[in-house]
Amino acid sequence: MQDDAHDAPEADTGSLFEAPPMAEQERMVEAVLFASPAPVTVADLNARMPHGCDAAAAVEHLRRRYEGRGVNVVRVGEAWAIRTAPDLGFLMQKETVELRKLSRAAIETLAIVAYHQPVTRAEIEEIRGVSVSRGTIDQLLELEWIRLGRRRMTPGRPVTFVVTQEFLDHFGLESARDLPGLKELRAAGLLENRPPPDDLSEEGAEDQSSLFDEADGAEDSAGEDTP
Repeated sequence: MQDDAHDAPEADTGSLFEAPPMAEQERMVEAVLFASPAPVTVADLNARMPHGCDAAAAVEHLRRRYEGRGVNVVRVGEAWAIRTAPDLGFLMQKETVELRKLSRAAIETLAIVAYHQPVTRAEIEEIRGVSVSRGTIDQLLELEWIRLGRRRMTPGRPVTFVVTQEFLDHFGLESARDLPGLKELRAAGLLENRPPPDDLSEEGAEDQSSLFDEADGAEDSAGEDTP
């Protein structure tokens, strides 16, 4: 009997935290994504919204509601953001600030990390066939396009590098798995018509670094040896 009496108030207490209607939750998510300069995770949305809200469901409802509109709700890594519809990007060209391109060394390093992550510095150098200056790695870290990953369980426990959410956002990718393959890059005219080096037989090696030829960023001030 005591257990039954104890259960009743708990059921009543739960009704005190009734979540807002889903339409209102959508409005909350829309407000946060619109005001945020960076993509927002579902966990962050849940932390901001009232108790009982389901941010994941609200985001999905909002995403469907924005389909076909001038702006879309898009997934960026593990987060969400409001972005201009891809087919209307040409309207923003006059507002785009053009920065200096990355050096060839930085472009190749970024491409190797993107297609082979997690990858160590030694593996990057093996693929490129030339040593990687510290300045190149530091530059990509400062741009927040790559970050340190887990250490390899090998002698010396070298650190690995992986691409970041900022990288995915810049190139309009949901995840690194969405990077185009060799055939797609050639069809889009993003690859030079030259055979790949012998040590880059896999898709996603140096040939694919052409994907980042128009990446904006500072030039590599530390310099780089050329193969």
